[in-house]
Order: sequence, then structure tokens, then C-alpha cells
Amino acid sequence: MIFSEKNIAFFQVLLVILCSAGVWFYTDSVDSRDQEGIIQVIDSNGVVHNFDESPSRIAITNTYAASVMRMLDINFSVVVGVSGDFQDKELWPELVDTPIIQDSAHSEIDFEALLDTRPEVYLVFATNGMVDTNAIREKLEPIGISVIALDFYKYDLLRYEISVMADLFGKQQESNELFSEFNSIQLEIENRLSGLDYTDRPNVVMEHHASLTRDPVVLTGTSQWTDIIEKAGGVNVFKDLPGHTTHVDMEAILDANPDILMFDGITFEIGFNDFDDKDSCSSHMDFIADRPGFDKLDAVIEDRMLIMSGEFAGPMMIHGLPTLAKLFHPDLFQDLDAEAYLENYFTRYHKVDKVGKFVCSSTGS
Repeated sequence: MIFSEKNIAFFQVLLVILCSAGVWFYTDSVDSRDQEGIIQVIDSNGVVHNFDESPSRIAITNTYAASVMRMLDINFSVVVGVSGDFQDKELWPELVDTPIIQDSAHSEIDFEALLDTRPEVYLVFATNGMVDTNAIREKLEPIGISVIALDFYKYDLLRYEISVMADLFGKQQESNELFSEFNSIQLEIENRLSGLDYTDRPNVVMEHHASLTRDPVVLTGTSQWTDIIEKAGGVNVFKDLPGHTTHVDMEAILDANPDILMFDGITFEIGFNDFDDKDSCSSHMDFIADRPGFDKLDAVIEDRMLIMSGEFAGPMMIHGLPTLAKLFHPDLFQDLDAEAYLENYFTRYHKVDKVGKFVCSSTGS
């Protein structure tokens, strides 16, 4: 059953309301099997999927979905097709030799290669603007491939989407344990921020990586970063602008005079097993500081420019909250070992040591 666009929009709004009302602290995953043993899940596009049993052949194209599989201890033996995003042998040793069905999570599908893998399920982004989920569904579902749309990069829907995967593969106990860990981390942050006055929260402007080649493109109200920034004790200056990203002129940023300038680091060589060897972070920050008038911004004067690796906006976002909160409020989190949360994420779920540079700061740290 596929809902109309109007119903899909209503469903997504309803999910946000439920999460805001307290689903975030919900720890008991509901068993999705009905009395006849049918597994039923509803993806983030509002599409209902029914299975007689957990899928044994799935295709995944983005590392966020694969990370959630690891967090739920779902065996990668069910993965029969991947994108070219899984070529890091240290992080994805089980998947580097899996047939490639498209170059990246955002590229065109090689349908011949996909059909050769004979998947029951194709996991795809639900709302990513670079992926036409509906078009993919129209091509694959008539030939018997279920297209399950989940993002795993939206703070308010992360638990729901993890629950969908848990229900699909019978991993409710694992999801409950994971959510308990999420609760513990989030409560630690909230307790330390509880006495903070709103005026003491830093004003943050976060630019999209598209700003590398054009006038500023900022992350706005529906961006996952708006929630992450606010949970860490900051305020996204442009949160009231519509959409996920939007162009603003230089004067808008100068008028806002943010306390912190942040940049999403997707196009930088930072993150797991990347160390910014070409010093692109410093070059970019110098470029930003040289914009007309930016030398008078508080963020530039006080050396509070940050570039965050892409992992912070995916399933690692909860484990990454202490890092961002400490960057925003060093005095409140001085005694907190934020690095330990990131290390635990990699050692516990990915079974590897955390290696790489995950944050670039204009202070050089």
C-alpha cells in the first residue's frame, strides 16, 4: 500500500510530534509481528511493508544504514549488494567484496547489477534531496523488491527508524539496550545544560558544504543539524528559514554576528581513517575569514570556527553530542571526557579503534 503525497506528509509530521512528545525516551520496542507471524513495518515515507519472515537478501547503499545494522547486531550475511561507499577495508571488511550496485549512495542505480544480486529489500534514503525515492520505488516494487525508505540522519526520527530495522530483523532487545544508552548520554547533556539561560546559548551559523564554491548556503529549519545544535546547547541562527538549506547573502551572516561558525565536513577528508592530510580545513577557514567584513565577526575574532565530520550527522549523532556540547560550553563540560563516547561508539559497534580527525577547529585543536 502506498500513501498519497498528502498522507505521507501527514505521517511524517505525526512522527515528529510523537517523538517530540516523548517517544525519544521510549525504550520498549513494540513487536511488529501480528498473531499470524507477519512482520509489518512502516518506513519514513509512510509506506507499509509486510514480510512473512525477516529478509535474507537486502541491498544497502549508505553507510548510515550499515552502521545501524551493526548497532543492532544484524549479521551482514544478509547484504547482497552495496554502493561504492564501502571500500574502507578497516571499517567495512565484511562488505568490501560485496557486489557494487551503484557508485555511491547518491548516484544512479546500476539496475542490471542490482537485479543480479536478487535482493528482497532495497534500503534507500527517505528524504534526501539527491535521491528520488519514489522513482526507485516505482521501478523496483513491481518486480518484487521492497523499497524501504529510512534516513538515519534526523535526530527526531532516529529512534523510530532504528525501531523499524529492529522489528524487521527481530532485534527489539538490542534496540532497547541501544535506546537506554542514548537516554544516558542525552540526560548527561541535559543535566549540565539545565541551568543555562537562553541568552547564554551560542548563536550558531552552520554552512553547507556547497558554500565552498558559491555564496553562503546555510542549514536551516528542517536540517538535522538544527536539532543537534540545539541539543548541544546552541541556537541555529537561521532555524526559522524554510527548507533544509537556503542561500543567504553575506550581509545576513554579518548582521547575525554569530558566536560560532560551523561547516558540515562531508567534502573534507575528515572522519574515520581520514586526517585532513592536505590541511583543507585551515585553508577553508582562512577563506571564510577573508570574506569581506568577516574579520569583525565574533566567531572569527574568538577563533570559534568548526568543521564537523559527516559521522556527527548520522547514527553516531547521540554519541557525538558530548563533543559538540563541550565545544559550545567548555566550562560546563570541562570534566567530561567527550572523546570517550566517540571511542565507545567505534569499539562497541564497529569493533575498531577510533582513528581519524573528526573535528577541525580554527584554534588548531
